[in-house]
Amino acid sequence: MTIEYKINAPVTTEQFLRVLETSTLGERRPVQDRARIEGMITNSNLVVTAWVGDELVGIARSMTDFYYACYLSDLAVSREYQAAGIGKELQALTKKQLQPGCKIILIAAPAANTYYEHIGYKSNPRCWVLDS
Repeated sequence: MTIEYKINAPVTTEQFLRVLETSTLGERRPVQDRARIEGMITNSNLVVTAWVGDELVGIARSMTDFYYACYLSDLAVSREYQAAGIGKELQALTKKQLQPGCKIILIAAPAANTYYEHIGYKSNPRCWVLDS
């Protein structure tokens, strides 16, 4: 299996939906709201993707200023391709796009909380969320 990684390659709404639904992330994203999903992928300014042929199998979707903060809002790998290092590579490639000292910030899914600590992230209890 050959994985090809791309930076800011076009991703359709359908491709994004499929990778969300075939990963565990689809359980916590508004996959039934196509307009919102389309807005999420269209308005991201850093998208790192993993492909097998023309199939999107992984995505790291971020919003960033590239200098101070990068909010990694979605990290999803299709279940079939999990545990192959794709998520780690997506994060490494995301980091490579950032200037030195730029922090990657994310909110972990409950099941993934220990994963991030294992790969070097530090927990920060000062996260706040304001629902609209």
